[in-house]
Amino acid sequence: MSVQVTEDQRDCYQEISNVAMGQAADKLARLLDVYVILPIPKINIISASDLHMALAGANTSDNVSAVCQGFIGSGIAGEALLIFNDASFTDLAKLMKYEGSLDYHGELELLMDVSSVLIGACLQGIGEQLELHFNQGHPVVLGQHCQIDDLVKAGNHQWSKTLAIEIHYEIENLNIDCDLLLLFTEDSVAKLNEQVDYLLD
Repeated sequence: MSVQVTEDQRDCYQEISNVAMGQAADKLARLLDVYVILPIPKINIISASDLHMALAGANTSDNVSAVCQGFIGSGIAGEALLIFNDASFTDLAKLMKYEGSLDYHGELELLMDVSSVLIGACLQGIGEQLELHFNQGHPVVLGQHCQIDDLVKAGNHQWSKTLAIEIHYEIENLNIDCDLLLLFTEDSVAKLNEQVDYLLD
């Protein structure tokens, strides 16, 4: 089954992602009392091998930590991947007024808190616009303080091509940045396109 989106559909996905990304950024900004810098989300049809390139391009820092969370609903399934620049933890701990020691567990707690805000708000924003409801699975840590290469090996991707929405979040004047990738399964794309076509009509 070939996974395709038309130019109009791509524009619509971009618009939807923009709104959802803004809602998620707003939640993050309120939580941390900061200004979040938002670029334009990237919408691509990628193969599993392209995912490696997308991830490598997404994050230039040496070490990253990542969380993956599956989601499903209304015949659509996929996974959200949040890749966090490791240099972000110190600033993040300050902003979140984290009192504990910044060891493995402390960082894990911060990572889980931020990923639940960003992934949850983003999926909710996309779902509301497309009139879909997503149930989220439990977040799973793919790795802490590792290289992008290790993450991709850890990801067990069953698909050959997928729709990917890539969103980069950065916090002004602080060393905090992360990438959120929403990857929809091949079977889900046709259903998503149908929903998008309703909006385009």
